Amino acid sequence: MSKPLIIQSDKTLLLEVDNPEFEDCRSHISRFAELEKSPEYLHTYRISPLSLWNAASSKLSADEIIASLEKFARYSIPKNVINEIKEQISRYGKVKLVMEEDGELAIISNEKGFIQEISSHRSIQPFIHQRLSSEKILVKKEYRGHIKQALIKIGFPVEDLAGYDEGNKYGFNLRPTSKSGIKFGMRDYQRASIEVFHAGGTNEGGSGVVVLPCGAGKTIVGMGVMQIIGAETLILVTNTLSIRQWKNEILDKTDIPESDIGEYSGETKEIKPITIATYNILTHRKKKGADFTHFHIFSANNWGLIVYDEVHLLPAPVFRMTSELQAKRRLGLTATLVREDGLEEDVFSLIGPKKYDVPWKELESKSWIAEAKCVEIRVGMEEELRLKYSISDDREKFRLASENPEKLKAIELILKKHANSNILIIGQYINQLEMISEHFKIPLITGKTQLGERQELYNAFRTGKIKSLVVSKVANFSIDLPDANIAIQVSGTFGSRQEEAQRLGRILRPKKDDNTAVFYSLISRDTSEERFGQNRQLFLTEQGYEYEIYTYDQFREDVEEKELAT
Repeated sequence: MSKPLIIQSDKTLLLEVDNPEFEDCRSHISRFAELEKSPEYLHTYRISPLSLWNAASSKLSADEIIASLEKFARYSIPKNVINEIKEQISRYGKVKLVMEEDGELAIISNEKGFIQEISSHRSIQPFIHQRLSSEKILVKKEYRGHIKQALIKIGFPVEDLAGYDEGNKYGFNLRPTSKSGIKFGMRDYQRASIEVFHAGGTNEGGSGVVVLPCGAGKTIVGMGVMQIIGAETLILVTNTLSIRQWKNEILDKTDIPESDIGEYSGETKEIKPITIATYNILTHRKKKGADFTHFHIFSANNWGLIVYDEVHLLPAPVFRMTSELQAKRRLGLTATLVREDGLEEDVFSLIGPKKYDVPWKELESKSWIAEAKCVEIRVGMEEELRLKYSISDDREKFRLASENPEKLKAIELILKKHANSNILIIGQYINQLEMISEHFKIPLITGKTQLGERQELYNAFRTGKIKSLVVSKVANFSIDLPDANIAIQVSGTFGSRQEEAQRLGRILRPKKDDNTAVFYSLISRDTSEERFGQNRQLFLTEQGYEYEIYTYDQFREDVEEKELAT
């Protein structure tokens, strides 16, 4: 049998799906290449400088990457691809930011010509304080973040070894048994990610991103890092509900007293040794162009650590603020480094490189997350709607396809098929969700639902009082519903890969009995929603998930056959 991988001189990799070595090959190349397309028979990956720098930061060598390619390559590897891999991998760590004994910040490199090239670049010159030699430039330390951003844009992924402010000391212990009475201990991969991030307290550690799927315990990793660093911590999260969940986890699994945990949100403004704040409050300003009202929270305490939860959702203004905070230890937590706005380089330079990543399927095989099946059901359109669709502009076309009323029939079949399951129906458009909620008499949660009511409904779902919930985009992140085992996605944000990953994540928490889950996507057939759907699926395809595709009629027949069989 021929090998599954064709490597092209433009640094694209074509991976044959119907090949016995497909899965083994995919697990190797996904460590240093990004999936771009995933049609049925041939997946396209691309090797980019950033994908190689992230690989280098997680200690993958050029020789290991080339050996992986040689193992699976059908034809010889183009010489320019080998050269590019060696060049980009070698670039990571060749340029360093260090703090001199006299407190000056310096860019150093032993590589001949690098300092000359850097110092002559227009984007770097405003930050130069003094050029000392062919191996060292002194730069303005207040611009540490800006310098790192500028360097990565000109192809120099600088390794920041300039060290950190230790911050105010704050020690605490993790409980051997949680407050709720459950035995608590770190899983091996959680402990490993903490150790890799911390790097023994040296300047090689202390900033970077840990990538773990939803349900794999990113909050626990955050608490482990907080404990090992032992300093006052600012935790940044997506919404007020996430504040409560972090707080509850901290109280449940550590001996930190409630009086030491502060909430900084639209409702409450507290600064405590452990403070949890929302991204929204940080980006608030009274009017366009005004200063950010709450930026002072970053300097309100002498923090020793800043935790960025769901770092893939980090708003651009918080990046700007973070560029001023490079002397603080920074931990990013996420299920996916994919950003739809293309700011992955800013995550790399300002939060730090990827430090730890575990493939989703690896955790699934060890039952740390639920075993998930992805199903796409393509529904038709009524003739009148199809006509309206054909004469609409692109944005309106997508909305009409997303809100297609024929999706109600598919929802009805899924509810029938999984009558005893815990089901989340997730969508983008409020009108559509209200119609679904009304039609099936299922409670609805949107951004406008009061926090108290929201928590009541989530608790009712957790305790089994209600078996189904309709939820808007508020469910894309940071809701903890461990028993949810079916998700029905009725509409989404165009081709958002990160949203697809987050929504699957809602049903990945390990289950007590049957550790399986099903993620349904409802798509209008022969519309732009199909094309966007394929893009949405890219990240999960890269993680090893396959989408079973049915037409509505095929799915109905399947459900009816199973009914007859029972």
